[in-house]
Amino acid sequence: MNPMPSVFVSHGGPNVVIEPSEAHDFLKSLGSLLPRPKAIVMVSAHFETDGPVVVSDPNPGMIYDFGGFAPELYEMVYPAPGEPKLATRIARMLESAGLDPRIMPKRGYDHGAWNPLILAWPKADIPVVQLSIDPHRDAAYHHALGEALAPLRDEGILLMGSGHITHNLRAIFASIRRGQEPDPELPGRIEAFTEWFAEQFEQGNRDAILDWRARAPHVSDNHPTDEHLMPLFFAYGAGGLGARPERMHHSRQYGFFSWDSWFFR
Repeated sequence: MNPMPSVFVSHGGPNVVIEPSEAHDFLKSLGSLLPRPKAIVMVSAHFETDGPVVVSDPNPGMIYDFGGFAPELYEMVYPAPGEPKLATRIARMLESAGLDPRIMPKRGYDHGAWNPLILAWPKADIPVVQLSIDPHRDAAYHHALGEALAPLRDEGILLMGSGHITHNLRAIFASIRRGQEPDPELPGRIEAFTEWFAEQFEQGNRDAILDWRARAPHVSDNHPTDEHLMPLFFAYGAGGLGARPERMHHSRQYGFFSWDSWFFR
């Protein structure tokens, strides 16, 4: 059996679940693009802790970590079970890699987790174990998290990072909520940033990718803060040293909000 690909998705706001878009269609098709996972290890940009934390909750609830969206979004439930035994095993694997994990016995699904899951696997019948990011640590740290768990792919377990390839909410809010015209040069800066990643992945430039803050163009225009890109590095590390990156989706909203999603095979 071929290893399960590791996956990074841009998850968007919760409205992606109910509003038509190219990104909605891609996330809805995700389950058909992969073998059915035995379990999913979910790394969401909205689960931030100091150091790695693994959730062992057998029945995670819902976290509606957003405001001002359609009322039906606050009524959605994604009842996928947790998997405490797998969570314990993940913690041991991270410990063996020197990453000093902790276990959290209770935590629900934030929208970074349930947005893509409710579209890709709506039956909610695949166990999910959540693993946190650390917003104060760099790409190399999150890449190491993925590397430590990469052997799980051989068992049909999906290692999934959910963040965003670009995440300049200030520009979005200014344009949509306040009616301000965006900087006309911003779409070009977004394109340069996303294409830089595509080029580095194609060329296998791991050192450059992990040094993205110093080497990528227009970093502050795309990521005023780092947390939404960290799940990408987790998925990249989980793909292993010989992984072949493949951009599975590339679309835009508002001209400057990109939705790139990647598989690492």
